[in-house]
Amino acid sequence: MALAAGTVASSGAYYLKLPRTLTTIRASFISLWSPSKVGFRPLWLRTAAPARKLQVRAGRTESKGVSLGFRAPHFELQEPLTGKMWTLEDFESYPALLVMFICNHCPFVKHLKKDIVKLSNFYMKKGLAVVAISSNSIATHPQDGPNFMAEEAKLFSYPFPYLYDESQDVARAFGAVCTPEFCLFKKDGRRPFELVYHGQFDDSRPNNNVRVTGRDLSLAIDCVLSGQPVSLVQKPSVGCSIKWHPERHN
Repeated sequence: MALAAGTVASSGAYYLKLPRTLTTIRASFISLWSPSKVGFRPLWLRTAAPARKLQVRAGRTESKGVSLGFRAPHFELQEPLTGKMWTLEDFESYPALLVMFICNHCPFVKHLKKDIVKLSNFYMKKGLAVVAISSNSIATHPQDGPNFMAEEAKLFSYPFPYLYDESQDVARAFGAVCTPEFCLFKKDGRRPFELVYHGQFDDSRPNNNVRVTGRDLSLAIDCVLSGQPVSLVQKPSVGCSIKWHPERHN
């Protein structure tokens, strides 16, 4: 079969111009069709199923139910990172104690995590004691277990002990219901720690485009460390609900 004249492309490749025969026309026609159980159907009629979007929604829970003046309950919990046992008495010499209920997976905690570290570093130098507690059930959320807690504390350089409340008794004793939840206690001399602030970090939430400042909690800490009264107007913290053990949740 005689070949048609060839041409040289700019890249130097040699292309042949083949005559448009019945065979090539038939090949072009067939390529636009695809086999199916009922014969051939045009490719343009085959539409891919739309991709399903995975939506992860975090349940919003507000901190509540704990009255100001509430005395900090005793606790004895282990720090997974070091293996050390911590108790409330370890903080007796401090004028103020911030107890935070957090966890690894909650998007509300992740949103504030770096700023929680910054705030803690700043105020711990001024005399504030800080402790974080994770009470989530690892039966439902294994990513919040002690081994992962240790990794988290190391990764984010937590300046405070990050304790594991396996029984969830400490969360119940504090009246904690969400993560993050902030409880600021003050101490006058030999008197027990008394709750003076139980509210939010600030107005920022995941995806609400409000800058994280830590304003609300910072103002409360400033008042406590300077001996000033803390405002009674306190917005509740908003976050994920604490993940209670299925067999123990009432």
